[in-house]
Amino acid sequence: MSVAELQSIVDIVAGHPQGIGIAAIEAALVRRLGAAPHRRTLQRRLQKLVHDQQLKTEGESIALVYRPVSVAPMSGMAIQFPAVGPNSWLSLEEPSDESYIPVSPDGQAIRDRISLPLVRRRPVGYRREFLDQYQPGVTFYLPESLRRQLHAIGRTPADQRPAGTYARDILARLLVDLSWASSRLEGNTYSRLDTQNLIELGQVAQGKDAFETQMILNHKAAIEMLVESADDIGFDSFTFQNLHAVLSQELLADPDSCGRLRRRPVDISGTVFHPLAFPQVIQECFTLLLAKAAAVPDPFEQAFFLMVQLPYLQPFDDVNKRVSRVGANIPLIRNNLCPLSFIDVPDRAYINGTLGVYELNQPALLRDVFVWAYERSCQRYLAITQGMVAPDPIKIKYRESLIQAVQDVVRCLQDPVPSVLEKLAVQYAPPQDQAVFADMLGDALSHLHEGSIVRYRLRRAEFLAWQQRKI
Repeated sequence: MSVAELQSIVDIVAGHPQGIGIAAIEAALVRRLGAAPHRRTLQRRLQKLVHDQQLKTEGESIALVYRPVSVAPMSGMAIQFPAVGPNSWLSLEEPSDESYIPVSPDGQAIRDRISLPLVRRRPVGYRREFLDQYQPGVTFYLPESLRRQLHAIGRTPADQRPAGTYARDILARLLVDLSWASSRLEGNTYSRLDTQNLIELGQVAQGKDAFETQMILNHKAAIEMLVESADDIGFDSFTFQNLHAVLSQELLADPDSCGRLRRRPVDISGTVFHPLAFPQVIQECFTLLLAKAAAVPDPFEQAFFLMVQLPYLQPFDDVNKRVSRVGANIPLIRNNLCPLSFIDVPDRAYINGTLGVYELNQPALLRDVFVWAYERSCQRYLAITQGMVAPDPIKIKYRESLIQAVQDVVRCLQDPVPSVLEKLAVQYAPPQDQAVFADMLGDALSHLHEGSIVRYRLRRAEFLAWQQRKI
């Protein structure tokens, strides 16, 4: 028995004061020493270290973890949720990397395995059985206790109101946060302030290329599409192909690939995973994936199922992860739950979680990212809405009519003068509300800019023609 090997085990466990499972120890030994002993041999060595009081154990069976004896249990290492039962918190292991997030023992084991050099990871292809074996309502990537906790922290004051109400209430903040955070996970260098100026003022950040700017604007348009069409969107090919078309606009070498399922093989850098190459099978799996997602009974399970399975299939030429991140908000928007913005999510944690699905078909690390990110979003938005003024009922009542009136002005190249506003108010509102409607229409037109036209379902060419009507 190697003394160096025993010391390596002690050192690995010492770096995980919350406890580490045998699989994670095994993976860490491979990374550190180039190889690990047989599982039974490793178990005997761990038992010896426990017997010699160099390590201690906690839990039983598959939940058994090893902890250093010299480190007292640390406080503050659990994500706290509102109490909803006897197990009302999710205990997560805190990695030593401060730029990461807290991860579970299973998540740590995945992180260790996909952190090995590429040459030491076995190439794998798409496994259709990973999708086939998932049975909606029977299979769950999120355990029941965790789903209850997510419902408890994600519940909003709008839970009994029409679909999309809560997302509309916080739309201005959500557009900036999700557009910025999701783009940042793709390497976009826009700051949050740059993103806010672009979305709210139409101001392009200095020194940024057109690709990055377009990525932000595409996210904004996609989010607005989902929020404005909350009653109509769903887990169907029409929704997701249009979502891809919006998110990929002006970003793909082949414009015809926007919204179209993939017809050619693709490679993904930084992984040994090779996606499907046959268009017919991609189509079949895409249809099956959406059918299963639509049949999932829980909105959080739906959201996470999409984050796991859609990037794994790679149904589009590119922009698949962006579609999964924005699309994961569909069930949350429809159910007036707090949305998921991915704000502050470390890119390495997200990438590692995705690689765990690609290469191992194990979603535990991505689940840790999902839970952490959702708690972060809830803290952000629910704090905001506590101080929000209740929405103006008349604006809710005439939301669709206002959209149509703005379209009339822009498409007919009319000036927003009082006579025009009053005429449209007569058309779209009863006498008692016409003055208020005319004021709302004038305000909407005065704040209309290139970054807000999707809200009124206008095309850029229509807006530019209206903007230049007097030139």
